[in-house]
Amino acid sequence: MNDDLTLLREYATRDSEEAFAALVTRHVNLVYSVALRQVRNSHLAEEITQAVFIILARKADSLGDKTILPGWLCRTARYASANALTIQRRRQRREQEAHMQNILTGGGDASSPQMQDETWRQIAPLLDGAMEQLGQKDHDAVVLRFFENKTFAEVGATLGASEDAAKMRVNRALEKLRKFFTKRGVSSTTAIIAEQISANSVQAAPVALAKSVTAMAIAKGAAASASTLTLINGALKIMAWTQMKTAIVTGAVVLLAAGTTSVVVDKLLPVKVDEAWFVTDSRVLDKVPDNLTIIRPTHFGKRGGGGTITEQSRIVSYNMPLDSIVVFAENFSERSRLVLPKDFPKGRFDVLITLPRNRNYNGQDKIRQGVRDEIKRQFGFVAHRETQDRDVFLLKLRNPGAAGLQKIVQDDPNYGSPIQSSIEGLNSKNFPLDWLAGELESRLQTPVVDQAGLTSHIDLDLRWNKLAGETVEDTTKRVLLDQLGLELVPTNMPIEMLVVEKAK
Repeated sequence: MNDDLTLLREYATRDSEEAFAALVTRHVNLVYSVALRQVRNSHLAEEITQAVFIILARKADSLGDKTILPGWLCRTARYASANALTIQRRRQRREQEAHMQNILTGGGDASSPQMQDETWRQIAPLLDGAMEQLGQKDHDAVVLRFFENKTFAEVGATLGASEDAAKMRVNRALEKLRKFFTKRGVSSTTAIIAEQISANSVQAAPVALAKSVTAMAIAKGAAASASTLTLINGALKIMAWTQMKTAIVTGAVVLLAAGTTSVVVDKLLPVKVDEAWFVTDSRVLDKVPDNLTIIRPTHFGKRGGGGTITEQSRIVSYNMPLDSIVVFAENFSERSRLVLPKDFPKGRFDVLITLPRNRNYNGQDKIRQGVRDEIKRQFGFVAHRETQDRDVFLLKLRNPGAAGLQKIVQDDPNYGSPIQSSIEGLNSKNFPLDWLAGELESRLQTPVVDQAGLTSHIDLDLRWNKLAGETVEDTTKRVLLDQLGLELVPTNMPIEMLVVEKAK
């Protein structure tokens, strides 16, 4: 355990492949097991494992001397897994909780081997979410004790504490886990939870995985597939957000005492960020005062990217074009269907809306109304829907036998990856074809009406290999026809537009 960082430093300073291979061999089972528990798909878990070790290779020279590598790897594996299967995981969790409730109503002896096995089946899909709720020291202590099967003396030595202190920390962490599981319908003791985590949390990864991971990671992902790069980039964004979140929440708590709106906004919408990242964690808003409605010019500048955090009754969004804010406020589908006046502001803005929490109303509707009211008050603009004759593209099926359409997969919530749209291409595993028109509309900034009638799911991998002299439209049409047998037919027809105008 104590030479993890020694090996990592040797790799970072001397490019020692042997040192990195030793780290992979030592921890590949741990990373693979964390990923497999979350995504429930062995192939995707292997891809996530590759992504995690590529991230480790990239960050080898920046990890601090106090880093507990197994804990860091667990967290990074969770970030990559969350980025890969956010929607599917939520669906699985709802189904799993319903299943657990049915099991619990049957009773049984919690101490019997059968019930202990059932306990593991119940807590396995919840374990990594529970671990994420622990503080870093508690998290690392549990990983060392039960995932790595270290003695309390070894846990204490790694954490820089005594054996007794390590034992107390682990016991407190186990009690937090027990309460987490109890709230989700899993009734057990800390002793059984500890036993089941120790026995089942780490499984053997496929034999060849360590070798392939090492080769891919040492190359820093240069030969990684598009889907693996998607996992890497998504995990890095979540990691950047997580590092910043603590500072934001701390600032929000401090500002409760200060009570000044300007301080609130500056703490929640910092002046600088190091990279663009998109956030989905709403817990940052838990400590923010109610009844704030603010839209202000952004402080982020061109390098700041953009992001949004929402929950039932509050939203914080930063570095966003005002037309995107209008689209959100009006609950409209596409920016390409906006009709804007010539004097509409061109800059980017930060938004903060915090309504009192109240389960008796639809918070999202109230938030949208608050944004609409603030746009009208501050900028003098309102919006309404109107059917207009517009130039559009009709998406039609021309060649049903196209190679790209033959990659049909079953709509499986346990299999898939986020949609990755970029200047290089458009790709996603388990992609629903009836979403394609919307993705093309975003690319072309022209309305696209789906008349292809395709409802199957495919493994999509479009490459915008632009030829000399081609426009974006030319490339899109050619690639769609060549790879998917689909054509974009220009026409003019009445469609619903969102018209923005000065308030009367």
